[in-house]
Amino acid sequence: MARKAARGEAARVKTLTTLRKNCPECGQGMWADYDNRRTITTLAGLIGLRLKVRRCHNEQCSRYLQPYRPEAEGRYALPQHEFGLDVIALIGALRYGEHLSVPELHQRLVGQYGLPICQRTVTNLLDRYDKLLAVSLADDKRLKQITNDQGRVILALDGLQPDVGHEVLWVLRDCISEEILLARSLLSGREEDLAGLIRTVAKALDVPIEGVVSDGQNSIRKAVAAALPRVSHQLCHFHYLREAARPIYEADRHAKKELKKRVRGVRPIERDVEDRHDNEAEVVRGYCAAVRSSITDDGRPPLEASGLKLHGRLKAISRSLARLAEKRGYPKNWSD
Repeated sequence: MARKAARGEAARVKTLTTLRKNCPECGQGMWADYDNRRTITTLAGLIGLRLKVRRCHNEQCSRYLQPYRPEAEGRYALPQHEFGLDVIALIGALRYGEHLSVPELHQRLVGQYGLPICQRTVTNLLDRYDKLLAVSLADDKRLKQITNDQGRVILALDGLQPDVGHEVLWVLRDCISEEILLARSLLSGREEDLAGLIRTVAKALDVPIEGVVSDGQNSIRKAVAAALPRVSHQLCHFHYLREAARPIYEADRHAKKELKKRVRGVRPIERDVEDRHDNEAEVVRGYCAAVRSSITDDGRPPLEASGLKLHGRLKAISRSLARLAEKRGYPKNWSD
């Protein structure tokens, strides 16, 4: 049964940019031409992706006006899929780990995880899981042709574990062609196992791997260093910034907590003007609403500090009150 209602708004929106700024073919700078937007259904809810797509404008280049999408896009979902890779990994784990039928899978996904999904989609995603595990570059002439035409591969490595205790679905893909090169379920993410996956892809390729993109997990770092010792390894910018900003985030969160303590007297002020309908009462209610809005409007770490954001808004409200007091002839410091 097809979905009859539109999906809701995404609770989180992430902006993804390309790590590579120059064309992988000719080396000239690629232009940030346009944005693409995707909404992905994951186990954690709806996630909105804003993708900064670049294109090469060198007319002599074989990749002229071909889109180069952010490398991190593939860690959330497969191309043209509305459900995330974590959902596909969970379906595969429940199917082959607990031997559930498609109706039982559908009931578990809807009842336990609250996913808006139909049985037909469960069947399609289960087929996709089987195809992912069956992917092997050594037996796929089409993928070899794609990588041979571009002359190189930029390898992205991601692991998805749908829930604690389940196997981890490891996906190795090419960032240039956006093709899956290898996918395999492993019980763990040990260095030896991951290095074996990387070596399998490297041996099957007829072209060199010029770079690797992944998060900063220690086992992945060691596996890349062991399997591809002379290849550049780029860490995901989002994860890198999140870890680097963690001390600042904790300090900012404490500052926000202290600021909120100073503006908790809004409700008594609102009660004082609750039965009034004059202009002055409307102004008071407006300022109270502004204070409430500033408290509840959080930023998104690591790029937005909610404490600093709250401080700036409260400062703007304070300045507005000071200007109002000056116009009414009150002293600047009302306590005088």
